[in-house]
Amino acid sequence: MFRIVAHVALLAAALALGACGFADSRAPVPEFMRIKEAEQPPPEPPPDVKRVVREQIDVVFLTTSYPREIHVAAPHHEVRGPGWTACVRAQLTSATGTALGIQTYIVTITGGKVVDRRRAEPDDICGSETYEPI
Repeated sequence: MFRIVAHVALLAAALALGACGFADSRAPVPEFMRIKEAEQPPPEPPPDVKRVVREQIDVVFLTTSYPREIHVAAPHHEVRGPGWTACVRAQLTSATGTALGIQTYIVTITGGKVVDRRRAEPDDICGSETYEPI
């Protein structure tokens, strides 16, 4: 019985000491005991927004909105994340067939794919961008 208790005590002590073995990168312990910080991946090169929007037009606009006269602005590196954002404008038609006029969207591009899109708000930078046709 004493042997089992001794083994359990040794195992518990080993686990307790093992948990203290590594500290995060800012802990006040010697360097060899710190966990290395994960390296950030290098930033993506700016995407070819014209090509990405042309190839993924159905992700940016509904096909029933019949987008025409599509223009894009230069991409900007995303503030939070590795991707890029760009403003896209087009003449659109509503579901009832009436003209909506020019509508502006902000698309998020990561890895050469449109991963998100939202309608541009008045306080977004899209109003001051220079646009080029695709």
